[in-house]
Amino acid sequence: HLPNLANLTDKFALIRTLNHSENNHNGCHFIQTGQTLPPAERGSANVSATEKDWPAFGSVVSYVDRNSPTKTSADIPPYIILPNTVGRFAGYDYSGQYAGWLGKEYNPMATQINKLHATDNPFFRDCQDSQLNFQPPGLTRAADITLDRLNRRLSLRSQFDSERRQLDSARAPKAFDSLRSRAMNMINSPKVAQAFDLTLESEKTRERYGRSLFGQSLLMSRRLVEAGARYVTVGWDMAVRGDDTTSWDSHRELTRINRDYLLPGLDRSLPPFLLDLEERGMLEDTLVLVCGEIGRTPRFLNRGSADGRDHWSYCFPALITGAGIQQGAIYGESDKHAAYPVTDAVSPADIAATIYDRLGIDPQTRIPGPQGRPVPIAEGGSVLNRLL
Repeated sequence: HLPNLANLTDKFALIRTLNHSENNHNGCHFIQTGQTLPPAERGSANVSATEKDWPAFGSVVSYVDRNSPTKTSADIPPYIILPNTVGRFAGYDYSGQYAGWLGKEYNPMATQINKLHATDNPFFRDCQDSQLNFQPPGLTRAADITLDRLNRRLSLRSQFDSERRQLDSARAPKAFDSLRSRAMNMINSPKVAQAFDLTLESEKTRERYGRSLFGQSLLMSRRLVEAGARYVTVGWDMAVRGDDTTSWDSHRELTRINRDYLLPGLDRSLPPFLLDLEERGMLEDTLVLVCGEIGRTPRFLNRGSADGRDHWSYCFPALITGAGIQQGAIYGESDKHAAYPVTDAVSPADIAATIYDRLGIDPQTRIPGPQGRPVPIAEGGSVLNRLL
C-alpha cells in the first residue's frame, strides 16, 4: 500500500510501540509536548488549546535558543506551523501546538492556507499556485513604504514605547516588544520573503513533491529549515468539520479512504521529501518525525461501520530519521494483534527527550514552569539511545 516508502526502509527508523493514555484528540497535546494534558476549560469539543498547556517542542526550542549565549537569532521565526494551525480547516484549535504557560512570545508563526469552499479538501487534490500563498500577511512592504520611512515610524513609536515602559513593566508588554521585533526583522529581510515563496522552486521539484497541500507544505518546510527555522510542524488534519472521511481520523469507509486518498497521498509526497533532504545533505543535521496523535483500533470496531476503526492510543507507529538516527532500524514489538507493546514501549516523553537531544539540547534542561518553579523539558522521558 506504500510502495515508494517501502523502497526507502533503509532511510528511516520505525517505532512500533508509541503509546499514551489520552485516547482522544487531546493526544495532540501529548504528542507535541511530551506531557499529559493539564485540567482546563477547553470549549464544547473539549480539545481547545489554553495558556495552561505545556509548551510545544518548537516553543521550548525557541525559548532555550533565545536564552543560550551561544545561539544567534535568525530573521526567520524559529518555530513555524504549516499549512495552518492544527484544526483550523475544521474550526478547531487543538491543544499542544502553542507555547502555553511559557508565554505567547514563544508561540509558533503559522501560515494560513484557505479552502476553495466549505467541503473542499486540498489534501486530496492538486493545488494551483494561487491557492498556495504561504507568505504571512504583511511580510512584504507596500511600494510606498520605503525602508527610511519605516525606520522613521519605528523611531517615533520607540519614543512612545519608552514612556510606556516606565509606567508598565509587566510581562505582556515585554512579550509584545519581542513579537514586534521579530516581525520587523522578517519584514526587512528579503531572505525571509524568498523562503516563503514556493514559486522560486523549479517546476521539476514542485512536481516531484506532488501538488497536494501536504506535498507542497513539505517542500515549504524544507525551504524554511534551509532559511534557518529551527522547528517546523506540517499538519495533515481534518479538512471538513463533521466529515471524518476527509482525514486520518476516519472512523468509517477506511478501505476506500486509505486506498484512494490517504496512503497514496502519503506515499506520493513523503518519500521525495526524505530523498530531497538526503540529496542536499540536510538529513545529517535535520530530524524528521512522522506520526499522528493516536492510532486506530487493531480490529474493525466502530459505530456500526463495516470497515471503521476508532481511536487507539495504546500502541501506534512513528517514523523517525535524520540527525544521527539509525536508518533501517525497527524499535519495539507489539503483541500479535498490534494492540499493546510487548517490548520497548515508547512514551511521548521519550520522543520529547530524543527530539531535544538530537537538536543539541540537553533533555535535562529546566525552564520556568507555570508556578515559577523550574521544570525539566522532557520530564519522565529518556532518549531512545538504541536508535542513535
